[in-house]
Amino acid sequence: MTDHAVSKPADHAGVWVPPPLIYVVLFGLGLLLHQIVPLAFLPVVPARVAALFFLGGGVLLAGWSNLLFWRAHTSLVPIKPTTALVVSGPYRLTRNPMYLGLLCVYIAVALWLSLVWALILVPLVILAVQRLAIAKEERYLEQKFGDTYRQYRARVRRWI
Repeated sequence: MTDHAVSKPADHAGVWVPPPLIYVVLFGLGLLLHQIVPLAFLPVVPARVAALFFLGGGVLLAGWSNLLFWRAHTSLVPIKPTTALVVSGPYRLTRNPMYLGLLCVYIAVALWLSLVWALILVPLVILAVQRLAIAKEERYLEQKFGDTYRQYRARVRRWI
């Protein structure tokens, strides 16, 4: 066997399902369930006020997080190498502000449209994101950044 036949481990998290797709697919499932068995018991005005709150928070979190990645010259795409560990801004409070932001937008749209099924599926959304994206990303970041990442992980919660 030659040196050329030995492959190095990939320098990325190995997240092959784009995380936003997880939110979209499960939201679609909620929409489908709503068509089959509608559940409508959300009062419209309070639900829409809450929706605006979640939407604002979600867009702020996701936008701010994306900006910090851009400033650090690291990729948002989980199948590309991570070049920097971002720990400032919202990353001081949550290790996953982009995913939390997407979750807030998911909840906002569900509230605005009174899609109770989509809200019922929120725990499944969180579980799917953790299993299909976050767990892989955390293993990769620990391998790449070692003690620096482990210390960060010890002081900042995964979600909130």
